[in-house]
Amino acid sequence: MKPSPYAKPGAIAGARPTGVRPGLTRQPTAEERRRAQRVLLRMPVVVHITNNPKGIEGFTHTVSATGGMIILKEGLPQGTKFTLENPRTQQKVEVNVVRPPQMNQEGSLIPVEFLSPAPLFWNIVFPPNPN
Repeated sequence: MKPSPYAKPGAIAGARPTGVRPGLTRQPTAEERRRAQRVLLRMPVVVHITNNPKGIEGFTHTVSATGGMIILKEGLPQGTKFTLENPRTQQKVEVNVVRPPQMNQEGSLIPVEFLSPAPLFWNIVFPPNPN
């Protein structure tokens, strides 16, 4: 019996494969592990830190129901807690910097999460999380 050109190397002709298919045992992707879906949204924000009463202007890169990625001229260290303001709605929420900032051509990308749920802070409705 001639082996099929579609047979895998080392497979026995007529034998059924055993075990679980590799595609079903892969690790979930970063997107699948996320708590909330991210949305690209560029809008102004104001950062209020205790030692800066005027506030620091910045803007968003991506947002989610649990936080977002904001861009400021200067980075903020991981663990920094501050008040984030949406100037369009004048709503404020307490946030925490969850990872060290990364630099890009526009400034420092700073990942923040809300300290308490605020799904309507960005003034958009997020699709339900498929996970």
